[in-house]
Amino acid sequence: MRLAVLTGGGDVPGLNPCIKAITERAEDRGWSVIGFRRGWAGPLHVDTDDIGTIEANTVTLDRHSVRTIDRTGGTILHTSRTNPGAVKEADIPDFLRGSFDAGEDGKADCTPHILKVLDALGIDALVPIGGDDTLSYAARLHSEGVRVVACPKTMDNDVHGTDYCIGFGTAVSRSVEFIHALRTPTGSHERIAVVELFGRNSGETALISGFLGDADRVLISEVPFDIGRLADLVMADKRDNPSNYAVVVVSEGAQMEGGQVIEGGEADAYGHRKLGGIGQVLGDELKRITGEGIIGQSLAYLMRAGAPDALDRMVAFSFGAMAVQMLGEGKSGLMMSIREGRYTTVPIDSCIQGKKRVDIKRLYDPEAYRPSIKHVLDMPMFLY
Repeated sequence: MRLAVLTGGGDVPGLNPCIKAITERAEDRGWSVIGFRRGWAGPLHVDTDDIGTIEANTVTLDRHSVRTIDRTGGTILHTSRTNPGAVKEADIPDFLRGSFDAGEDGKADCTPHILKVLDALGIDALVPIGGDDTLSYAARLHSEGVRVVACPKTMDNDVHGTDYCIGFGTAVSRSVEFIHALRTPTGSHERIAVVELFGRNSGETALISGFLGDADRVLISEVPFDIGRLADLVMADKRDNPSNYAVVVVSEGAQMEGGQVIEGGEADAYGHRKLGGIGQVLGDELKRITGEGIIGQSLAYLMRAGAPDALDRMVAFSFGAMAVQMLGEGKSGLMMSIREGRYTTVPIDSCIQGKKRVDIKRLYDPEAYRPSIKHVLDMPMFLY
């Protein structure tokens, strides 16, 4: 069997261990493995009549080439947010121009080319590693008859169908570390710290990081906040702190009541514009209302920088090994998953069958703007 692996969407720690596990377990079975570079952009830019494009967009993976990659973060295959089912006219490779016409939305469906590339390269099965966007296209290919098994990753931990995604544990660990580190200047200057974390639609990363980092208030994507009430709460927190400071954690997708999510730039292939800026807006408003000094910090890419923690290594290795095991058993159309603390699989289209969001009733106090985690008996490790 000949496998192809790719990583799509935002990079997270744990991708390289997953690639390593897939490669080594496949080699144990006598299979060969190639990696597509830059996610779905890899096969999109392969011209089957041009060996140069094949060499530029693929890499041979074997036990020697992946020997040490698990020690580092990111992905050796690189990544992109390409969606071959909706390619902007300007992004269609030159050799495909004229073969695919953009529709009314200005995008072309280049899936027939992807199928041609997989066939020409002799790919028997595909193992994409990504979030719901990357995996939604994997589900599309499965419906087209391609043999696919997938591994979920995202620091937001919001892929529907699994309790845990590669990258989440490290993102929380990094965030807690920096939240505590920011207490030093915030306390020294008796100010209010506003720490913005990644989290487009799900506030789980902010919720868990704020809970473990003992932040005074945590604003999540699912609950709009009243800036006046928040200011009163934060000032009370500051007064009650012997060191006279307070810490607020906010998801990048959070919004004020009557406001909107702050985003900018051009939409990517999946219709998402870049988020970010609510921390600055929130800090400015708190300063205006309270007159207090603000220390604002967007952790952004620092949350997913560097090597994976032990949990992400474990899950990545396990997901990779499971993916090869499923293919070895003749199975396809599956996503690796953790449900109620156990490794399992779910249909690959689970990622598009629902939305994974914070359970407000069980885990959050929308009046106090803080985690409310009172009962953990029989709940999963990360409370989901």
